[in-house]
Amino acid sequence: MIDFIIKRFIKDYENVNEPSVREDYGKLGSVVGILINVVLSVCKIVIGTIFNSISVTADGFNNLSDACSSVIAFIGFKMSGKPADNNHPFGHARIEYLTGLAMGAIILLLGTELVKSSVGKIRYPETTVFSRTMVLVLVLSIILKLWLSHFNSKIADKISSSTMKAAAMDSRNDVISTAAVLISIYVAKFTGIEIDGYMGVLVALFIIYSGYSILKDILNPLLGEMPDPDFIDKIEQKVLSYDGIINIHDLVVHNYGPNKYFASVHAEVDAKEDVLKSHDIIDNIERDFARDLNINLVIHLDPIITDDKEINELRCMTEKIIKEIDNRLTMHDFRVVKGETHTNLIFDVVVPIEYEIKSSELVKIIEKEIKKKSIKYCPVITVDKNYVSTYMNKKQ
Repeated sequence: MIDFIIKRFIKDYENVNEPSVREDYGKLGSVVGILINVVLSVCKIVIGTIFNSISVTADGFNNLSDACSSVIAFIGFKMSGKPADNNHPFGHARIEYLTGLAMGAIILLLGTELVKSSVGKIRYPETTVFSRTMVLVLVLSIILKLWLSHFNSKIADKISSSTMKAAAMDSRNDVISTAAVLISIYVAKFTGIEIDGYMGVLVALFIIYSGYSILKDILNPLLGEMPDPDFIDKIEQKVLSYDGIINIHDLVVHNYGPNKYFASVHAEVDAKEDVLKSHDIIDNIERDFARDLNINLVIHLDPIITDDKEINELRCMTEKIIKEIDNRLTMHDFRVVKGETHTNLIFDVVVPIEYEIKSSELVKIIEKEIKKKSIKYCPVITVDKNYVSTYMNKKQ
């Protein structure tokens, strides 16, 4: 059923990396969400009002908020699909995050209002009228919401959309809340205990939690979250797979919207290799990344000396010292400048983002340990931050 709908309404549905196709997926998911949620909302609000059930009415308003969210998502996909222009050279894909923020805010506001209404029903309880029609609507709602969750989840996986992922999660929450409302109806029928107001509060809390979760998931990429380790590992392994690349470091990844990445990295090559040949390798890597992974990658060339015995020994000595200080530390850009009275050991040390030791203190510790080997060694150290979640490993 889901595959039929996708094939029926999306041309070139297999080319999900194409912005226009991705936009079509997002708009299709939003339209389906609008239709289902509007129908469920109208049915529940009308029936909840007729049979005096605040929890059913609350569940109906929950569906109404979902419909509004789907409208916002539709607008977001439409606007985020706009091409880059002079004022927005990286495109408009981040608009999808902003629409997600709006969805989360609306859901939080609605949940808060429903808590107030439900508390009023608890303080001043009224008898809920049992109706098979009401039960039928709730059962149908559970079935449709289960299907909608699966539908949204499949679209989210296809286009890597945080908005559609949030919609799928919200639909799953709706199944739980509607089931709770259904239970309250049967409890009232068979025991005479009115828990309608309490279930209304429960539904409202589910709505609030859903809004909070959506806001949390959307704020992370907007604030600049750590890239996914598997994604970083994929970048590292692909760069290191090219002949001539010895090692990489200083990888930084920027997200300008779902599946829209800009990245930079330093690639080490043999200093004795012809610079034009090394440059050709770099060009090929950047071109392959744009074609295969849709990543705009910029590579800085770092020539390193690999066949000087003394430099290699000093590099190994320095690496060992750094690892003994803290195994999380790594080193790159190691160079040696010899003088008559001293020898400069120039290198960068990479530390975790939230490293406990201040950079100035770490430099002093490393200097002290290196000078224990020889007073003539003068370390020139630059401290870098590790902006990705994995460590660079030298190609074997």
